[in-house]
Amino acid sequence: MQPESAGTATTEIKAAPVRARFGSSEVPASRATQDRIDIPEFAAILEPDGEISPDRFLDRELSWLAFNARVLELAEDPDLYLLERVNFLSIFASNLDEFFMVRVAGLKRRIATGLAVPSPAGLSPVQVLEQIGEAAHRLQQRHAQVYAEQIRPALAYEHIHLMHWDELDDEARHRLSAMFAQKVFPILTPLAVDPAHPFPYISGLSLNLAVVVRNPVSDKELFARVKVPDQLPRLISIDGPRAGSVPGRVARFIALEEVIAVHLDQLFAGMEVLEHHTFRVTRNEDVEVEEDDAENLLQALEKELLRRRFGPPVRLEVTNDINPNIRALLIRELGVDESEVYSVPAPLDLRGLSVIGNIDRADLHYPKHVPHTSRYLNESETSKAANVFAAMRRRDILLHHPYDSFSTSVQAFLEQAAADPKVQAIKQTLYRTSGDSPIVDALIDAAEAGKQVLALVEIKARFDEQANISWARKLEQAGVHVVYGIVGLKTHCKLSLVVRQEVDGLRRYCHIGTGNYHPRTARYYEDLGLLTANEQVGEDLSKLFNQLSGYAPKSTFKRLLVAPRSVRSGLIERIEAEIRNARAGIPARVQIKVNSMVDESIIDSLYRASQAGVKVDVIVRGICSLRPGIPGLSENITVRSVLGRFLEHSRVFAFSNGGDPVVYIGSADMMHRNLDRRVEALVQLSGGEDTAYVLDLMRRYMDPETSSWHLDNDGEWTRHHIGDDGSKLDDVQSWLLASRSRQRAVVRR
Repeated sequence: MQPESAGTATTEIKAAPVRARFGSSEVPASRATQDRIDIPEFAAILEPDGEISPDRFLDRELSWLAFNARVLELAEDPDLYLLERVNFLSIFASNLDEFFMVRVAGLKRRIATGLAVPSPAGLSPVQVLEQIGEAAHRLQQRHAQVYAEQIRPALAYEHIHLMHWDELDDEARHRLSAMFAQKVFPILTPLAVDPAHPFPYISGLSLNLAVVVRNPVSDKELFARVKVPDQLPRLISIDGPRAGSVPGRVARFIALEEVIAVHLDQLFAGMEVLEHHTFRVTRNEDVEVEEDDAENLLQALEKELLRRRFGPPVRLEVTNDINPNIRALLIRELGVDESEVYSVPAPLDLRGLSVIGNIDRADLHYPKHVPHTSRYLNESETSKAANVFAAMRRRDILLHHPYDSFSTSVQAFLEQAAADPKVQAIKQTLYRTSGDSPIVDALIDAAEAGKQVLALVEIKARFDEQANISWARKLEQAGVHVVYGIVGLKTHCKLSLVVRQEVDGLRRYCHIGTGNYHPRTARYYEDLGLLTANEQVGEDLSKLFNQLSGYAPKSTFKRLLVAPRSVRSGLIERIEAEIRNARAGIPARVQIKVNSMVDESIIDSLYRASQAGVKVDVIVRGICSLRPGIPGLSENITVRSVLGRFLEHSRVFAFSNGGDPVVYIGSADMMHRNLDRRVEALVQLSGGEDTAYVLDLMRRYMDPETSSWHLDNDGEWTRHHIGDDGSKLDDVQSWLLASRSRQRAVVRR
């Protein structure tokens, strides 16, 4: 028996029908081809004309803003560690930037092209955009207020100060002026606006100074723009790089734009600087590549990335004190609408607070967490690392990151595979990974050792496109067979397949996860993964990789649900089985944990389950279009959200199944893009212990004594973190950290 071929190296993807890989039933031509819902089941919400009311859905864009409001609530929480609150302020700002760059930009594009199709919630794109504007303005004001009224005073109490120039002593000013002359002035480029100099292009997310100067000879006032360099730290430490790391010692910071502003006379020598104001532009930065017309996907994507920098503006941020004339000039020259202008107190762009959030003050951060090696891989009694293959032959190993170490499990699995002479082939999907990825290094090592190595690199992973292009080329140069997935679909599934020659023949070892193969994010993303040598799973992964790298349109799977063919239909079949059980008097329950719950067919099937008496629990981190608690429709559905130290990222689908629970984990969220336009994989757990662990985890997430946000049927999220007796409710992430520590103590004994 020969090892499986890993495919053929290629850098070109010719236009080909998507159906060639997945068959005619795999990719719906439109949402109209999705699973139909039996209309009579929804008699309680029928409109007079017999149509199902769109009121059963919450708008996805407004739901996303509600998610970011929950992030802001963490920044507002006085019981949270101060520098973690600072980080949540920074995360909120970064999240909102991406929302405007992608979601708002998409709405504006649809409006401009006349695609005024109402959303599933019944709102036109114009209505959605108007409601987004109202909500986003409120959130940005609240965000600025939290910084000014809560965070800045709290930092000052801890001797961490954000200073203004006029608050500094002469010695500090002298040092900053010297720093400006050496490190800042040489890279600044003032751009004048006059008949010989048109209004300059303002790059997306850049921070800028709008400067008004006067010519002392002609007495004429002129406008100029100075870009704040983004290659320098936004906040400058006045007292040295380690300032603030010692409790009680003063640490002072000043914004880079303020240092530039007080030295503007050096940029405009011979001119009188009259005034300056900061402003910032957000642009459409979503990437669109028509793959069917792209002879070379890498080259097409690289060209599109260049065009991204010149996308139309979707938001203009200015400070409250800006001169109205300068404000009007910016609106006119940038071509933005008044509703797209966001006036907030200085400073703009609070992403820069991450500099302070990263200060090494243990007393102001969460207690340090060191991930533990899974007890099934733990060989602490010996000096050598565990043999991952031997452990996988003994049993399936369910991993829960970041509580279980990524480096001693998934990373060790691939590194050992690369070094093992018995390993014949490695096949790997890469959606996002780090710049210094040991996963990529392991694949290169394996290829250089003569193994067959296939890497499916998803170069269209949003905002990681350039990095993934670089890694794709590096892998190809090392002899790895690199493919870019299927035309028309993103490959989002998280899969590793290792083929090893053993005494009794070839054996396949697999990893299927909910998170990316990214060692850094694995430290703070909550994810599940399965290491298994199960024959059925190995066979399924071989078929799936053959679809991804070759042509295998009629593949069927035993332990996997694979989008775009069978994730939606497979989950709905499971929900339907729970409905039948409930009607037969058998206890029935559906439990789902996802990042986003948007797909109408899945939501409608959950409504049907609720109407049949099935208990439905949904845990969602971000967007939720489902409305729980509506009498006659969803009174048996409960929706919770958990946010905290770690980013909840795992996807779980659990069904009572008449007393024999079925649990899937995998990469798919309940969104159209995941179910229709991405290759996703869910794997069914087989071990009773693994199933019990996940079910207990779901129970803890839904427990009334667990701190979480509760969604009501009007789309309002309410935080529940204080009990009726005034005590704090349990934090599920803290409980899991303590649980791993207890397990480690038992192993040591």
